[in-house]
Amino acid sequence: MAEKYIKESKVVQTDLVLPNDTNNHNTLFGGILMKKIDAVASIASRRHCRGEVVTASTDSVDFLHPILPTDSVCLEAFVTWAGRTSMEVFVKVVAENLNTGDRRIAATAFLTFVALNNSHTPVQVPKVVPETEEEIYLHQTAAERAKVRKSRRVKSKELAERLSKDKPWK
Repeated sequence: MAEKYIKESKVVQTDLVLPNDTNNHNTLFGGILMKKIDAVASIASRRHCRGEVVTASTDSVDFLHPILPTDSVCLEAFVTWAGRTSMEVFVKVVAENLNTGDRRIAATAFLTFVALNNSHTPVQVPKVVPETEEEIYLHQTAAERAKVRKSRRVKSKELAERLSKDKPWK
């Protein structure tokens, strides 16, 4: 399977923070941001595999700083690592105060996507080639995140099985 440079999957999306997107703290509602994160991550994964994908997991979303109505919100996503059929996508969220120009990383996220064919069966994806210092670091640390992800998935399946015992939906 061919390799692809990480930059080939990169997606950058910038939006305003609109009044309907804020919560009772007058900051960007976390659920709105999570939707944006999933959307840009799915585009990055589709660019990498040039096919259909499905979100397998949202491994983490860390909210680091509030995003205010005076901010723009810029999401940068790219594939950091690829397994046989899955891809890890990193999303960096940068808030910029449009009045002052001050910028800060407001959130980071890691998501996993699986490539699918027309029959909704997982298909092989290209490996990734990192180039920049940031890409190399994220690529080198991906194996540890994959290990944690697999362990968490096993525990989630065990929990679901335990909670489903003797339930009518089982």
